[in-house]
Amino acid sequence: MSKAPTRPYYDPYDYEIDASPHPVWQRLRDEAPLYYNEDLDFYALSRFDDVMTASLDGELFSSAYGTVLELMSEEPNHSPMMIWRDPPEHTRLRKLVSRAFSPRRIGELEPRIREICRRYLDPLQGSGGFDYVEEFGAKLPVMVINSLLGVPEEDHDQIRIWTDQLLHRDPGEMKSSRRHAEISQELWGYFARYVADRRKHPTDDMMSTLIASEIEMPDGDIRKLDDTELLAFIGLLSGAGNETVARFLGWSATALAEFPDERLLLTDDPRGIPNAVEEILRYEAPSPVQARRLTRDTEIHGQRVPQGARFLLLTASAGRDHREYDDPHRLNVRRKIDRHVSLGYGLHFCLGASLARLEARIALEETLIRFPEWDVDWEATERVHTSTVRGYAKVPIRF
Repeated sequence: MSKAPTRPYYDPYDYEIDASPHPVWQRLRDEAPLYYNEDLDFYALSRFDDVMTASLDGELFSSAYGTVLELMSEEPNHSPMMIWRDPPEHTRLRKLVSRAFSPRRIGELEPRIREICRRYLDPLQGSGGFDYVEEFGAKLPVMVINSLLGVPEEDHDQIRIWTDQLLHRDPGEMKSSRRHAEISQELWGYFARYVADRRKHPTDDMMSTLIASEIEMPDGDIRKLDDTELLAFIGLLSGAGNETVARFLGWSATALAEFPDERLLLTDDPRGIPNAVEEILRYEAPSPVQARRLTRDTEIHGQRVPQGARFLLLTASAGRDHREYDDPHRLNVRRKIDRHVSLGYGLHFCLGASLARLEARIALEETLIRFPEWDVDWEATERVHTSTVRGYAKVPIRF
């Protein structure tokens, strides 16, 4: 007798699945476009059109209950984190914060980003290789964000060390560990003092812009951001911004090693690098899942889904959907990409997308100038395992 076919299974916390999720996600797209995990009580959407539609419908797929599966609440929360708010609160905060990400301010960072890249990469020329993430990819975004915030340059390395320690602890270490609490207190104590100083002595940096900005409330009152909201923004920027770019650069190192002909196209013509950034984002999204909660009963793929249901929007799966992209499992730096969802879409499109793209472009330009060819020491690579980001903590490359 033949065995009954097994149903597709997806668990975002399973390390084995996380190491190679694309076959699992393909089965979801083909066999269970509306997937339900009974053990963890969540639904998942994996096809491009479904993820896009849900991303655009922030009223039905709410972020106000949290956007991380294990942190979701039963009732709308009142987090100061902008990404955990729905309109109109989200709209007011986003409009204000967008001023700090003006094209002028982001554009002014290009010389600084290039200088940071050169500072890290120049000493590594002539070596037999190095860890592309540990020695470069994870350091760059922290230094850039500190520059954007106006943190004194002499403090950049310390902020990077604290951030790394908080984000990449031993998986067996308890969240309530004393050391974690101490590091957290040091980091947020530093930024609290920084905000207090900027209130007294404003300068031409992002935080001073936010401190001076005003929000119009529904009743017509005008107010400024309080310290909690300012610190929440710093947390969002330093956490999400650092992780997204670091994971992207790890995927760049591995993907271009797996597809050396595509890498050669970029070394021969660096003008293709901006498009390559979009293709690498499509190919391996640094933030593969986004959590939402359904605000009313609805029908999806012929099934009735109840109000309150928890959803995962599988943005990384959407990037490999053959319904949207030809030959999706191949990296093609010349692919014409009209759209992807790897940086979000619609209401919660990544506020720092322009900065992330700028960092990514300059990092690849400066890397390929110095190191046109490399191999990855695959056995020595290490992954980051969280429910919100996916990628490498270590990518040793060899020349």
